[in-house]
Parts: sequence; structure tokens; C-alpha cells
Amino acid sequence: QSQVVESGGGLVQPGGSLRVSCAASGFTLDYHAIGWFRQAPGKEREGVSCVDSSGTVTNYADSVKGRFTISRDNSKNTVYLEMTSLKPEDTAVYYCGAKMMFPGMCPMTSDYDYWGQGTQVTVSS
Repeated sequence: QSQVVESGGGLVQPGGSLRVSCAASGFTLDYHAIGWFRQAPGKEREGVSCVDSSGTVTNYADSVKGRFTISRDNSKNTVYLEMTSLKPEDTAVYYCGAKMMFPGMCPMTSDYDYWGQGTQVTVSS
């Protein structure tokens, strides 16, 4: 069964850092764009960041630019989202999605084929 699984969420103080991971099983991420999304209580899911299948093209939401970094390690079939200078408004369930795409493209919309169950990130003192 092909799926992606998020991990690495937790409780962190404002200003702290956290790295969440998106691991694929049942398929290789090599030819897939990966997107990170988040959904806070009472809000719609929003795109946070994405990376194309080659790892050379990345996009970020304005709210996280300069604080979050997306990267991929195809040898580990995993994509990471490094989050720094975390704010309470970053609190949400973080989801990753995977979509087979040509290099050079990664959508920030929810048009992905595989989704994980999410990992909770809570920023609070």
C-alpha cells in the first residue's frame, strides 16, 4: 500500500525549532513533488511549502519565508520541513502530500495524490 507518513511534531516554545518528516512507503519519492500543508482548528488547510521532484525548486508561504526550510533526501525516501523561530500561530496539524510531477513544478494547492494522517505541532509557552 502506497502512503506517506508524517512524524516529528510536538510541543515547542515560541522562538524554538522543530523538524517534521514525511516518509514514503510502498513507492519512491524520486519522481514526486512534495507539499507541506497545515490546518489549525477552525481554519482551512493552507499550503506551507513544497519541493519539486529534483529538489531544486521550492516554494514557501509568505508567513513562513525565512523561517522554514524544505529539503528532500531521496536516498531515505524522505522529505523534511525544518521550522525555526516558531510562533504560536504556527500551531496546527501538519500534513504532507505527494504527487508525481515533472521536475520544475510543485503546487501549493491541495492537488496531491497521497496524503498522510498529519503530525501535531504546538507552539506555546
